[in-house]
Amino acid sequence: MRIIVIGDVVGAAGTEYAVKNINKIKNAEKGDLVIVNAENAAPGNGLDTKSAEALLAAGADVLTGGNHTLKRHEVFDFLNENPYAIRPLNLPPAAPGKGFTIIRANQGLRVMVINVLGQVFMDPVDNPFNCVDRLLAEQEGKYDLCVCDVHAEATSEKAAFARYFDGRIQVIFGTHTHVQTADECLLSKGSGFITDIGMCGPVDSILGIKPEPVIKNFVTRIHDRFEAGEGEIKLCGAVFEINTQTKAVTSVKRIRY
Repeated sequence: MRIIVIGDVVGAAGTEYAVKNINKIKNAEKGDLVIVNAENAAPGNGLDTKSAEALLAAGADVLTGGNHTLKRHEVFDFLNENPYAIRPLNLPPAAPGKGFTIIRANQGLRVMVINVLGQVFMDPVDNPFNCVDRLLAEQEGKYDLCVCDVHAEATSEKAAFARYFDGRIQVIFGTHTHVQTADECLLSKGSGFITDIGMCGPVDSILGIKPEPVIKNFVTRIHDRFEAGEGEIKLCGAVFEINTQTKAVTSVKRIRY
């Protein structure tokens, strides 16, 4: 089985590019499932219903989120009603939506997809290690393979999470920094891991944003409104290949289109 994960889709241009290319990439990489982080897919940032529906219709099987997922109230009903658009598990229980979903893959296997937020340099949330431990125990016997999007700032927290759940979560990948890392690896107990899969957004940008207001903020501490970058788009992600008999990841490959 091959699972394709695509990094943070940024703004209208990133969403448009992903919509046009998800199925092409799925065919080129011989993917069985496509998981897309969509927390910044709306114009500006956050997630809106139109962007979410477009990404799912274009071939994304599951949308994951992050610290901006709940920025737009209009998406709350969509998150409550659509099981394949999830928000971080360790948000407060009253938050709309769910932090995981279970989807049937082409080969009939039940794949549980989880989304969590990190705690380091992020707004306060519940402990992701404890939350996922509880979820795995609660869902035992209801899934065959597990995937987790760790939306976090600190590389150390992502690496610790991956090694703590090595052998229990097959596919572990980081999002949030919008910068693809070159540390894809196979862990000792059978999991595959990469610290961050990058973004789908403008190449000539700072994390998807026009450089000028970002630079001005750093130089003068005057904050102008951020606007999405323009021009050529890059789509970053990774492909995880899993032996469905042993339930071990056999390869992790970075992709960039």
